[in-house]
Parts: sequence; C-alpha cells; structure tokens
Amino acid sequence: MPNLTERALRYDRDHAYKLRALAYRMLGSRCEAEDIVQEAWLRWAQIDENAVQHVGAYLSRMVTNLCLDKLSSAASRREQYVGVWLPEPLLDRELGWSLGPEEQAEFAHDVSVAFMLALERLSPLERAAFLLHDVFDLDFDEIAQRLDRTPAACRQLANRARNHVKVDYARREVQDEERNRLLNAFYDAVNKADVNALAHMLTEDAVMLSDGGGKVNAVPYPLKSREVVAKVFIGFASLPKSRSWQLEPTNINGLPGFLILDGETGELIQTVTLEISITDSSRIKAIYIQRNPDKLQMLIASLSTRTATI
Repeated sequence: MPNLTERALRYDRDHAYKLRALAYRMLGSRCEAEDIVQEAWLRWAQIDENAVQHVGAYLSRMVTNLCLDKLSSAASRREQYVGVWLPEPLLDRELGWSLGPEEQAEFAHDVSVAFMLALERLSPLERAAFLLHDVFDLDFDEIAQRLDRTPAACRQLANRARNHVKVDYARREVQDEERNRLLNAFYDAVNKADVNALAHMLTEDAVMLSDGGGKVNAVPYPLKSREVVAKVFIGFASLPKSRSWQLEPTNINGLPGFLILDGETGELIQTVTLEISITDSSRIKAIYIQRNPDKLQMLIASLSTRTATI
C-alpha cells in the first residue's frame, strides 16, 4: 500500500476538487464542504485502495452519504435560521474552488446563487439524485447504490428535482464586456447615491436578498420591485458608516459582483452578487448580499492570504 503522503497528494490532486464541489452544492457551505472532504480523506486513509475498483465513484459515494447525514441535522437549523438564507460566497479565482477558463460556463451554472437557492428548496435525497445524475453524469443504477434506493426511485427523485429547479432557476451566461459595463454602472450609481440610476438598471420585478444570519443587521425578508430595492440599497450605502466602504469588482459564484471592504481597515464587510435578467441583458433581476460573518470567514482568510503574498 502506498504511504500516506503519496495517497494524500493523489487524493488532493485527483479527487479533492470534485468532492469539494459536490459537497458545496449539497450543503451550500464552504466550511462544511471542507470539513466533509477532510472527513472523507480520514476515512479513505484507513481503506486499502487496491480493494476499490473505482476510486472516484467510491469517494463521491462516501461524500454524498456524509452530506446527507449533515443535511438531516442542517434541516432543523435552517428552520431556526434568522432572516434570509444564502449560500457562502465563492470567488471564481480562489485556488481549490475555481475551474479553468474552458469550464467556467459549467461552473457558473452549478454554483450560481440562483442555482444554489433552487437546490435549497429540494429535499436532501432529491438534491443528491439530481446532482449525481445531471451534474456528475452517473447512471441511476450507480445512484441507487449510493442512496440505497431503487433505480426507478432515484429516477423519480431526479425528475422531480429537475422540474422544481427549472421552475425556480434560469441561467444566463454573462460576457466580459457586459459584466464590466454592468459593474461600472452599478458602481457609479452607488457612488453617486443615485436611486433613479440604480432603479433604471433593475427589472421591474427585481428582488434583493440579504443574509445576516441574526449576527449583523440585514433586511430579514426579500425586497421586491425596482423602486424599493434601489431606494433601500442606496439608503444603506449612504449611511455614515458606509461612506468609507470600497467596492472591489469580482466574480462571485460565477456571477458579477463586488467585495465591500472597509476603506480604513480593509476588512471585508459583505459581498454583493448581481444576477442578470435572461430576457433583458442590460438589467439586473436580483441582488444577493451576504453579510453573515460566519459565512465570510473563509473568504476573509483567503483575502488575507492574497494580501500577504502581494
């Protein structure tokens, strides 16, 4: 049996990203996804890999089961969650999380905020069956083994999930030129505290979701309509404590957005992610704001590492 160092390197090189991506899509939490992948490694290190025919399939089954166990306890926590729930933000450029340029389209599809919110409305088994089949291209016989269900039952779970996702979620690719134009216009509107300019960028039925997790101030329910969203967003941006904030353009969960940093301390305050309308590429249909400090911890650590290496 290869020594543990060799196995750990191979695990990290060949399997960790896919397992992390699966766990993140299942849980919507970077921190929990990392914990799951680490737990899978600890278990895998105790197994004779020569006795396993398909290592990747074996590990993804292990991670799926660990996620299902986690989701069973997470369900009660979600019911008690204060305010709006949003997934932890994920920067496209982060090592270990992002894909190469040729895979960015699929990446944006699989971890966009809208997609994650659509997944959140599924049951754990629906989510697992849908992801394993539609994202990871496994057949229903294999999924049945992983979920301890019949292939027919897994097919039904995936179909039901797919129908729900299609109702709740629609995807649109954002080209670089379009992304930059929208980010610049959004930045100008916020910088000038121009409610009308921001409202003009939004669809009539635009929504704003803000996740504070009960830890910091955030709007505790979805805001709807362009006028309301623009007025509230500019209102918060115009508060005295917000005037020193700096907006750093970036891609978050495959969508254009901003890191909001304290201009004096450089501290990450929140992330803002913009979802573009499918029918009108010049307008924004949703603004997602992540303020929960617990969900920003890993991103803050990543940014600290980036700053230290500059």
